[in-house]
Amino acid sequence: MAGRLLELFGRRDSAIGLYQETLQRSPKFLAAENRMAYLLAASGQLEQARSHFQAVLNADPRNAVAHFNLGYVFDKLGRFEEAIASFQEAVHLNAKIDRAWYGLGMSFAALQNHEEAVKALHEAATLQPMNPHAWYQLGMAHHTLQHLEKVTEVALHLVRFDPRMTRRLIVDSGRDDLAYLVKDLVV
Repeated sequence: MAGRLLELFGRRDSAIGLYQETLQRSPKFLAAENRMAYLLAASGQLEQARSHFQAVLNADPRNAVAHFNLGYVFDKLGRFEEAIASFQEAVHLNAKIDRAWYGLGMSFAALQNHEEAVKALHEAATLQPMNPHAWYQLGMAHHTLQHLEKVTEVALHLVRFDPRMTRRLIVDSGRDDLAYLVKDLVV
């Protein structure tokens, strides 16, 4: 596909234009619709991206990745309830999409629903056990709920593969008692 080549060479606007032309000729070409939506989201044109991801879902409502992408756009727009609904549909259709679980957790956290955030972030961290961002956010959600032992468990796991993120968790959660885990870390 010529659009993908344009993307590869960093010509995002040209790729978007080509996808638009393609969709004018073949309005049901979902691959072009999806790529255009992705590029629009990446360039910050979120409302336009939202409408194109919605068009993909109108044609293919069981597309878990498109539900994730729509959730991402809603999250970036600050429309967290809609993001949650999209992320939930994504994980309902494919429970192995770790980034959908992560987005779900972050959207719940943005709405101060930290109990649900913990559940979703736990799934994200379980699916991607070496994802420091998922573990950090899980630790912070536990911290907000004052689950001190859980914060300790997260820090003990995280330090095994990302000491810098562990330090961030310790500092941001005020858990100076865990500083021994990263005492030798040079910043």
